Amino acid sequence: MLKIIQKTYDQLINGEPVDQETARQLVLCPDQQTLASMADEIRTHFMGDLFHLCSIINARSGNCTENCRFCAQSARYQTGVETYEIIDPILAMTIARDNDDHGVDRLSLVTSGHSVDQETLQQLEELYNQIEQKTSMERCASMGFLDRDRAEQLTGMGVSRYHCNLEANKKYFPQVCSSHSWQDKVETLEIARAAGMSLCSGGIIGMGESMNDRIDLALELRQLGIKSIPINILTPIPGTPLAELQPLPLQEVLTTIAVFRFINPDAVIRMAGGRQQLGAEQYRCFAAGANGAIVGNYLTTNGSSIDQDLSQLQAMGFTFNRVRQG
Repeated sequence: MLKIIQKTYDQLINGEPVDQETARQLVLCPDQQTLASMADEIRTHFMGDLFHLCSIINARSGNCTENCRFCAQSARYQTGVETYEIIDPILAMTIARDNDDHGVDRLSLVTSGHSVDQETLQQLEELYNQIEQKTSMERCASMGFLDRDRAEQLTGMGVSRYHCNLEANKKYFPQVCSSHSWQDKVETLEIARAAGMSLCSGGIIGMGESMNDRIDLALELRQLGIKSIPINILTPIPGTPLAELQPLPLQEVLTTIAVFRFINPDAVIRMAGGRQQLGAEQYRCFAAGANGAIVGNYLTTNGSSIDQDLSQLQAMGFTFNRVRQG
């Protein structure tokens, strides 16, 4: 089985992509440490040692009409999540400046709900203008479903990247959400790309899907040409339909990251929500092929401190686009 890892690595270096059957063989290899190590070598070959930092601001929280079974912000579940229509701009800029001072590359404003209305967009434009004037970070958005007008408005605000997670592969997606479709998400990504934004899309692992489902998601993301792929690890939230699921074992997380790297060798594999559940072991993800992270807190859960992340990542040999202040 070790031969399949070396053979696949050699093929990748020579420009031959990993297919579904090969990926399924890789995850069955008994020596998962070798798989992770080779994934890290693939990361180094295609992407170097540059680490990609981003952060998010929960610009509108809760009261979402959708029924995503993992989400604390759905109005259909009783989760006790904080709700508000728009974040206090002073608080938002405090978060933004702190991220900028730590050398974070990108900052995304994230809104709950199916899509964002014009009134909210106008308020967010003011916030984007402040971020442009007072920080050095690239601006991103994650605001649900887009039409062409909304997408063009965002690009006019200086938004350079749009985020819309597929969450799961096409086959498994109906087990995750029924109020919208996997194809709806793909269409929003295509609208964002047509408007001139780069794309960020990934998923959540640990929602009851199989490893084969994760492989299919990685292949779908490659087919869509996604070069920023966030991997979330489900945090079971009381009140949601997935509240009783057990968190994934560390080795299963590492194997998933490794196979995502084999399938998407030249993408940023970005650890996102849920990695805090792994404690100090979370940094092993960055020796298994991951080379990016959302730092700071997430939408409804707390993350590791940025200082802790940066210290650990620097010790692992990663470099950063910007030198942090202080």
